[in-house]
Amino acid sequence: MESSSSSSYPLRENLASVMKQDRRWKSQSSKSNKSSLIMAFFSCLAWLYVAGRLWQDAENRLLLSNFLKKNSGQRPTVLSVEDKLVTLGCKDLGKRIAEVEMELTQAKSQGYLRNQMQHQNLLAVIGVYTGFGGRLKRNVFRSSWMPKGDALRKLEEKGVVIRFVIGRSANRGDSLDRNIDDENRLTKDFLILEGHEEAQEELPKKAKFFFSTAVETWDAEFYVKVDDNINLDLDGLIGILENHRGQQGAYVGCMKSGDVISEEYFRHAAGSLLILSKNLAQYININSASLQTYAHDDISVGSWMMGIQATYVDDNLLCCSSSRQDKVCSIA
Repeated sequence: MESSSSSSYPLRENLASVMKQDRRWKSQSSKSNKSSLIMAFFSCLAWLYVAGRLWQDAENRLLLSNFLKKNSGQRPTVLSVEDKLVTLGCKDLGKRIAEVEMELTQAKSQGYLRNQMQHQNLLAVIGVYTGFGGRLKRNVFRSSWMPKGDALRKLEEKGVVIRFVIGRSANRGDSLDRNIDDENRLTKDFLILEGHEEAQEELPKKAKFFFSTAVETWDAEFYVKVDDNINLDLDGLIGILENHRGQQGAYVGCMKSGDVISEEYFRHAAGSLLILSKNLAQYININSASLQTYAHDDISVGSWMMGIQATYVDDNLLCCSSSRQDKVCSIA
């Protein structure tokens, strides 16, 4: 009996140990299953998130692709200069600019413009130089050889324009300028050179401004420059101009050449009175920026006539300081 009891004791211990291990395994198994379920749940959520993003990105790429395909045919990949001009709406303007540049280049290569205006309204524009202190002289001319008022207008109707030529004061708008403006409102016989400063040291440049402004303002066959100390036989001058009507490239005056202080200078018309045909005045206007001036305006004009197709006309009737009785000009 005692032996039987002692032999069953190890069996109970083994059974208890097995049961404990079984409970421990079940407990661990239960915990492992829960962890697996949780991991599976989060994996599912992660998969759904990634799939959603991929779907959204794919949709965006599809929309972008369709947009690019839709607009790719509406504009060229690279715009040419012509396309840009069309876009800016200035294709015609660009074409006109190119044409004008070609015309200007051709005119300069020829030295001056030829026969650009077929219908000429005037025989001559006569510019009488004057200064800010020259009002007394101007009044003397108006009372002698130079028409005024209605007579001046009637002369213009016959094809001859006469104007006193003056620039602007160094102090724009000062009393000197205002006095000229006031006088001009009364007499209406000034050509005011807005871009020229009226000063003794600027006198050689005045010829460029006069011929350029006159040829832009009036269409005439001839442009005449007269000093402010010259009396004119106006009918005699008009007769000389009529004799040269239709002559291209005419450079008319009392021609001078010879020694001056032991130095030679080129042939040129005396500055007291000189005449240029329209195409020579146009040449000065076109090339005024590059034309060099010298100490005297008559020498400057003579230098501009060198190397171009100018016809020099030496007329003794235009030698104002000579003793000839039939001359058309004299020193006042």
